[in-house]
Amino acid sequence: MINVITQLFKYMIALLMAIYTIRCFTVFNAKTERKKRRIYRSQNFLMLLMHFMLYVIIFMNERSMYVIVFYGAQLCFFIIALFMYSNIYRNASRLLINNMFFLMMIGFVMLTRLELSLAVKQFLIAVASVAFSLAVPVIVEKAGFLSRLGIVYGILGLVVVGSVFVFGTKVYGATNWINIAGIGFQPSELAKIIFVFFVAAMLYKDTSLRQIILTSVIAAVFVLMLVVEKDLGAAVIFFVTYMIMLYVASRQIIWPLLGLGAGSLASIVAYRLFDHVKRRVIAWKDPWSNYNDAGYQIAQSLFAIGTGGWFGMGLYQGMPKDIPVRESDFIFSVIAEELGGLFAICLLLVFISCFIMFINISLRLTNNFYKILAIGLSISYGFQLFLCVGGVIKFIPHTGVTLPLISYGGSSILSTIIVFAVIQGLYLLKQKEVKQIEEKRRESEQAAR
Repeated sequence: MINVITQLFKYMIALLMAIYTIRCFTVFNAKTERKKRRIYRSQNFLMLLMHFMLYVIIFMNERSMYVIVFYGAQLCFFIIALFMYSNIYRNASRLLINNMFFLMMIGFVMLTRLELSLAVKQFLIAVASVAFSLAVPVIVEKAGFLSRLGIVYGILGLVVVGSVFVFGTKVYGATNWINIAGIGFQPSELAKIIFVFFVAAMLYKDTSLRQIILTSVIAAVFVLMLVVEKDLGAAVIFFVTYMIMLYVASRQIIWPLLGLGAGSLASIVAYRLFDHVKRRVIAWKDPWSNYNDAGYQIAQSLFAIGTGGWFGMGLYQGMPKDIPVRESDFIFSVIAEELGGLFAICLLLVFISCFIMFINISLRLTNNFYKILAIGLSISYGFQLFLCVGGVIKFIPHTGVTLPLISYGGSSILSTIIVFAVIQGLYLLKQKEVKQIEEKRRESEQAAR
């Protein structure tokens, strides 16, 4: 009976996921607010229905009351959080709100399937992060002094990144974690946001050669510290984010071209200096000939994705425990194996719809600081997604970064929720600008009469 329901639900979930994903893009063409609200409400219904169906399968396999209690806690959290966001920030982007909670929902489901204790920890951190993030949009909207703290951001970011040299522990070859009371924290996740604020504050008004050199030197220190920590995934994200922000601020193509050359040279040096970089490149080139060593992770990931096919094996029907680091770096492989390639592709499209919304917001902003800030956060988010999925499917060498909002990791989910909240604050700023322009236009029209 369990297998019958699992197989039936997997097709229904794939269909619901496809409909939800289509809604993520049709909303851009909606011409009236009423039609947009109808799309958002349908998304809420679809995400809650999928959540319920997936937990039905989990309960049938686990037969534990803890699963029911945990599902109820999540349901209350999502309903209350959606209600609070929608009412506290009536002009916020509902698409970003819905997608943020939907991605978290999928993360909770997959972590519960893998290990309930991890899902509970992730849930508690997510609740605290969302509660904190409720204050972020209004801070971004009201705090005009944020653009004047350039060097402060730089110093603070370097202290955060450098904290692992004093308190850090080594995980999977990289010294980039700090353990506090049994809870792991990755400082580079928080530093990533501070770094974007730093670059935006330094370059939004002044793109003279002197200012660019100063900013580039400090940015290089960030990247070099991450390289020394062997956190090469984060180092690449910082580097690419900086180069694109520099190009947007200066509008001179020479800088990203020089950066591309320097980055290519640095990658060769890293390959020769660090054994774990060499191992990952070897695994990427040919995981099958190194199956019992460096290629094991990638080979198992590809086996899982290939086994899942279009509709997946069904929840609890796959073998995710054969995939190393399945709860964080390789969780996309678990999703593809058990929920299917169609679900995984739709999931990527949901991520991409968020990225499109980020970019859309950044292009509409008139304040240069906020525009560069939004671009930086967008690129950081989008490139992390590219590195994670690209490494899992063997498109690029695996870099050990997490899938935003889904992978296990408190610092990862906290930083991503903050990114979404900052973007919401920038969206509210733009909405406020539009409202003021419309009011002035009406006033001028009335005066003309």
